[in-house]
Amino acid sequence: MADIKYYDVIKKPVITEKSMNEMALKKYTFLVHPEANKSMIKEAVEKMFAGAKVASVNTMNCDGKEKRRGMVYGRTAKTKKAIVQLTADSADIELFEGL
Repeated sequence: MADIKYYDVIKKPVITEKSMNEMALKKYTFLVHPEANKSMIKEAVEKMFAGAKVASVNTMNCDGKEKRRGMVYGRTAKTKKAIVQLTADSADIELFEGL
């Protein structure tokens, strides 16, 4: 396994209608490094966002889609998503405030 620092774990937030509705329940969705585990994701969120306390982390591996260009078949890159549940007394993540 590669040496992954906490700032390399979270790649970007997922901005969809479903993830925006979940923010009312203090659930935030991120694209994360494919080799990151739940404890690494928890540590990264708590270090990167001040006042955030993580209650639980759910992860899912998403395989790449099969694409075709002419007669050649290939696959897009696989990704990993993490849904982070914050505690009730935790501060909200400011990254999503203006959306």
